[in-house]
Order: sequence, then C-alpha cells, then structure tokens
Amino acid sequence: MSALQIAQAFDGNINPGLAAIGYGLAAIGPGIGVGLIFSSVISGTARQPEARGVLLGLAWTTFAIVEVLALIGFVVYFIATAAA
Repeated sequence: MSALQIAQAFDGNINPGLAAIGYGLAAIGPGIGVGLIFSSVISGTARQPEARGVLLGLAWTTFAIVEVLALIGFVVYFIATAAA
C-alpha cells in the first residue's frame, strides 16, 4: 500500500494522547532554539560588549518568532484533539 493510499484512507480522527505526545516533541525545537539564541547573545556580548544593544534587539525579535512557532503547534494540538 502506497503512502498516498494510506493518506486517502485516513478518516481524520487522531488519538488525543498521540496529539499530546506530538506537541510535546514539537515543543522541544523552540526550546532548543531559544537556548541557542540567547547563548549566541551572551557569546557575542562577551566578545564585543559595545554591540550588546543590537544583539539584544535581534535576540528578542527572533525569540518572538520562535515562540510563535511553539504557539502555532499548541493551537494545532487543540484542533487535532477537537476533531477527534
């Protein structure tokens, strides 16, 4: 059976426990991303202290983008469990 046939046979119902595990795994990515963002800011500030303001501005912007991705995953989790 091909992947296309499996996808067409899917009735749209997903186990809520499976959706929770999926969201938990998806939240790992933004967590790692936030850690990398702020570790880079700390390294950059240690190397060039006068660039602290610019680095923090960029860090907060990218932090917001990464967290929006986590919130989108949270919304998709609730949509998946509401469909079940």
